[in-house]
This record gives sequence, structure tokens and C-alpha cells, in this order.
Amino acid sequence: MKKDLYKDGYTQNRELSWLSFNERVLNQAKDEHNPLLERLKFVSIFSSNLDEFYRVRVGSLVDLKKADPARIDNKSGLNADGQLKAIYEKTQKLIRKRSRIYKDMKKELALKGIHELEMKDLSKSEKAYLKKYFRRSVAPLLGAQIVDTSHPLPVLQSGTVYAAGMLKYHGKEVFAFAPVPANLPRLIRLPDRRDVICFVHMEDLILANLESLFIGSTVLERMKFIVTRNADMDIDDDMFDEIVDYREKMAKMLKERRKMVAVRMETSRKPGAGFQKALIDHLKVSGSTLSVTETPLDWKYAYELPDLVDEVRRKELSYVPYVPKMTPALDYSKNLFDQVRAKDVLLEYPYESMEPFLLLVREAANDPDVVSIKMTVYRLAKRARLVDYLCLAAENGKEVVVLIELKARFDEQNNIDYSEKLEEAGVHVLYGFEEYKVHSKICLITRVRNGKTEHVSLIATGNFNENTARQYTDLAYLTGRPGIIQDSVAFFRNMMTGRLDGGYRYLMVSPVSLKEKSLELIDREIAKGENGRIVLKMNSITDEDLIAKLSEASRAGVKIDMVVRGISCLLPGVKKRTENIRIVSIVGRYLEHSRVYVFGTGKQEVMYISSADWMTRNTERRVEIAVPIMDPSLRTRISRYLDLCFEDNVRARVLNRKGAYHKNKRGEQPVDSQEEMMLRTVGTEQNLPVVTGKPRQTAQPFKTVYKKKKKGKKNENKD
Repeated sequence: MKKDLYKDGYTQNRELSWLSFNERVLNQAKDEHNPLLERLKFVSIFSSNLDEFYRVRVGSLVDLKKADPARIDNKSGLNADGQLKAIYEKTQKLIRKRSRIYKDMKKELALKGIHELEMKDLSKSEKAYLKKYFRRSVAPLLGAQIVDTSHPLPVLQSGTVYAAGMLKYHGKEVFAFAPVPANLPRLIRLPDRRDVICFVHMEDLILANLESLFIGSTVLERMKFIVTRNADMDIDDDMFDEIVDYREKMAKMLKERRKMVAVRMETSRKPGAGFQKALIDHLKVSGSTLSVTETPLDWKYAYELPDLVDEVRRKELSYVPYVPKMTPALDYSKNLFDQVRAKDVLLEYPYESMEPFLLLVREAANDPDVVSIKMTVYRLAKRARLVDYLCLAAENGKEVVVLIELKARFDEQNNIDYSEKLEEAGVHVLYGFEEYKVHSKICLITRVRNGKTEHVSLIATGNFNENTARQYTDLAYLTGRPGIIQDSVAFFRNMMTGRLDGGYRYLMVSPVSLKEKSLELIDREIAKGENGRIVLKMNSITDEDLIAKLSEASRAGVKIDMVVRGISCLLPGVKKRTENIRIVSIVGRYLEHSRVYVFGTGKQEVMYISSADWMTRNTERRVEIAVPIMDPSLRTRISRYLDLCFEDNVRARVLNRKGAYHKNKRGEQPVDSQEEMMLRTVGTEQNLPVVTGKPRQTAQPFKTVYKKKKKGKKNENKD
């Protein structure tokens, strides 16, 4: 039964909670614990996050405002219009904050000899250099256009920066624009300045040269802008009714998405009357969704700038490179399948490498005794060796089944392309369910040796993505335990026959049993009263049933510690509601992405890792898996990791009952959980040969690195 949780005062709106998370990302850009070039990247991440938020969440609220304006958010009491107004107000504050941070970082970069210049700052020789560069290397690639009765305004693409102007052209005042092509560099370095690095932005160069694109024109007003369009499209829309093939349906959806309504527009200056009439009125962008920013519009340049910087400065201003370690739990000179059958193995990304799993799949592809490989795919790297190994397995006569989720937002085209490649190699490709996204991360390898069928399974919290495995903290569990293997076999049988209601003995699987079993485990702790204990780690929590049950547990005296990186609709510390709940968020070098649920202590402890956050979409509208960790040594490793998260007083921020975050003041010595994990992780580096013997150790074992760090400089930055 649905309940208005906001009336009890211990919940908050999910969209505003997400904006608070993104502000914590932005705050990393002013945190001196981060090197300067890395701080610039945090502004880029903040900006791309905000763009996606508007495309998806704000887009859905705009639709809701039209379809059901009276509908109330049960966690905040706000209707769609109220939520949008609060979002717009908060966004404007964040944009202004970003401008202040950007201004300060420009000064810091200049002190290091890295100068971001505007066109007006250039010398005559530099202007001449850029004019020549523009004429030869830029202008031929531009699709510049005027807008009049013969040249109507085309559909402006979401996320593309446009250089635009109001021109006096052939006796008429017209609007003209040029999109900044994605295949051009974001930055142009200027030559002939000794010991300093000077650059300009491509978008500024194009804007400054509008006259040369429209010969004989006079620019009356010029401005850069970028449009964000709604991307929250219902794939069951009537426009797709005549399409039978699901992959074709998704391809058509991507085309339709490009034309959806604009929900936000950023400009480089306040638009004049000409722009207002020619563009903003046409796009129907209101004042509340229009932002004027003093920063560049394309923040991808933050990832190009290090390439312009000399090696000495780049090392000084960047993170010390870290290479994920090859787990010492495996001997890479021996058969990996046999080793996983003999003992459970845990991989902790990005501190440990994904390479052992890839080697296992490659080994299976070439093993004459392996008969099948089955796996689910949600997001893959743009260039995925995993796909090559799966294709190899199919070409070697194995049964390869891949359930690929075509609805993985913004990865739809990548997954469509991979599904075609896999099918061409003979892989049996499934697309899951139209009404439920398959978000689980599971792989099952089957071997028949001497007439005996054997299996190993991998179940993970994160995607089978070789790139994000170096950037996200995730856990991957390799096992041959009979009970989990039986459930894994049942899972793929159910997926292949279109069943969502299958039963499992060990796995918790949504939408059938994950929420129900989680509620039961919370009830088990409630029955213990003050002896109850719950520890949770996830990206977000919005599910009202689980939130209400955690409040009930808190009222019963159960101690609940949570790491929630992003959205938390649950507010801790509210008297007589959530007094026994503590929530911290960690934003750092790596994206905290692993999900862990722990219920109880000692011999009664039950620990799961999962692909699912406690969000309604995960518990009710997706296929997710949570797997119990049964090996005591692996549970100890995960518990140490969770303890470290709560000890973190550098990156961690503690949520209070009013929805604000403050620094974790635990401990006198600075503790950065991610840095500690890099120090503590044992194994060989990924780029070393690992197939001719046991991996050598390059770090100290756990015992010797638990020593206290020397007291470092205190971070005075306040969020």
C-alpha cells in the first residue's frame, strides 16, 4: 500500500537529492586533495551529469506536468510543477557556482604556465596563425547555415555546441549558425610562447570567424549556445506498433529522440531581441530553463588539455597512475575454470583487474570441453575484447547465449551494433523483456569432461565493461558452489523462456524476490531489537517500502550504517523515525558503484552483493540479481572495505536530517578510502606477463599496510 512518507518528515525529493549529489561532484573541483587537471575533469563530470539529468529526469517531469499535473511526489509532497521550479532554482545556483570555480581554476592554471585565452587576448601573430588554421582545417568541415524562408531552422541536436549570430546579410537581418563538429579538437594550442602553454577553444575560434563563413555579412550579435532535449521516450509508444523486430524498434526510437522537446538551453551571453525571436521562441525555451554561463559550453576539453601539457607539468597536476592488480587468488599458468570450481574468487574493481575474467572467457572459448557460455550484457566498452572472445567461442562451436539489453540508456546504439556483430558470429542473441530492463550482471560457463557436467559462474555488481572496470568500484564474484550454480542455470533457463516468476534458492532476483527477501531480512534484524545490525552500500535509495522498513528497524533500535553515493530519499537522524540510521556519501577519484547488503553479525551475518540499488525501478521494473557471499574470507574482505568507507574523512560526506552534507569528522588521521584501497591491494600489475607462472607481489599484505598514516595537511575546503 502506497504511503505519503513525506508526512513523517524523514524523506526528501529524489531529484533535489540528486542535485545535491552532483554538487558534491562539483565540490571535488575545488578540493586541493585533487591535482589541478583532475579537478578540471570533475567540472566536466558535473556538467555531463547535469545534461543527462535534464535529458532524463527533467524530461520525464515535463511530460508528467502535462499528463498528470496534480500527481504528488510521496516523498516530498511536491507536484511536477513544484519539483521543476525547485530544480530550476537549484540549477541556476549550481551554474553560478561552476562559473566561480572555473574562474579560480583558470588563475591556478595560469600560475602553472597553462593559459586559457580568449580571442581578444591574442597578439597579431597569434590571430594570423589562427586565421590560417581556421581557413585550412576548420572552415571546410563546418555546416554553416542562415535561417530564412528558403532555409528553415533544422532540428538542433542535443549536446552540440553552436556558434551563432544575428547578421546583416544581403540587405536583410538573418539568424545564422554553425555547429561545432565532434570530430574537431576541442582546443587549439598556440605556438611561439616560451615555457608556457596557451590555447583557445574551438567553439570560440568558430564564433570569432562567423563573417568568413557568410561572405559579405556584418555580425550584429554573436553567441554560443547548446540545447538539451528530452530523452525520456516510452518505447511502447504507438509510433512503433507496426515494427516487429525489437532491434529495429530501438533504432527508430533513437532517431525520434533527436527531435524531442528542448528542456534546457545554455548560452554564452544574455540573448538579445534578435536571438530571442529567431531561436529561443522557436524552441519554446522558458526563462527558467535558460542559463547564461561564463564557462565553456563543451567541457570535454578537460580530457584533451593534459595532452597539450608537457610531461613534467602533467605528472605534477594529475593523479599518480594506478594499474589494476591481477588477483593473487589465481595461478595464471594453470586452468582457471578448475581453480574457480575449487574455491570462490572475488575481484575488487578498479583496484584489481577485470583481466582474470576475460582470460577465463578466452580460455573457455578455446577449451574443447566447454560446451556453452551464457551471459547478460547491459553496457560494454566501445571496443570490447569480451565480444571478440564470445564470437571466437561461437565460431569454435560453443553454444553462446547473450541476453543484451537494448534499452540501456545512451548505450542503445552501441548495444545494437554489438548485437549484430554477435549474431554474425553465430551467437544466440536475446533482447530480454519490453517492460523490464535486464540489469543483472551474470555469466555462466558450462563444461562437459569425462561425461560429467561442470559449471562456473560470475555474478557482479557492475557491467562487463573493460573501461569502467578501471574507473568504477565494483565487485565480481566467481564461484562453482553447487547451490549458486543451480540458481544460475535456472536463471538463464527462465530468461530464455520468457519467465520472470522463476524461483531461486540462493539468489535474490527482482522483480520477483529481491525486495521481498530484503524486507524479510530487515524484519529478522527488527526482531533482535537493539542487537540488530544492518550495513548497506549502494548508489541510491528511493524505494518507499524499503525506506519505510528501515525506519521501522531504526525505531526498533537496529543500528543501520549506509554508504549511499547518490540519491537518498531517506533522511537519517530524524527523531523517533531514523535516529539509528547513519548515511555517508563518497565522491572521489573512482565512481563508487558496488552494492552490498549486510544483515546481522557474527555467525548470523548474511551478506549479498548485487547489481541493484534500492530504487523502485531496480526492485520492481528490472531484472536484477543479489548473490550471497558464503566464503568467510571474502566476507571479511568486503567488511574491511565497508569499514574503510565509514572511516573515510577525506572524501566522505555525512547526510543530516535536513538533507545537507558535511565532512566526516571521524578520526584524527586523514583517511581516503580509495587511496587506502590502492595501497592495500595485493597482486601483479595488469601490464606484466601473467601466463607463465604465479603472479609476483608488488604491494605489502594487508597486515603491514594497516599502520597509521603520517598526519597530512588538513583539507580546509568546506562544501
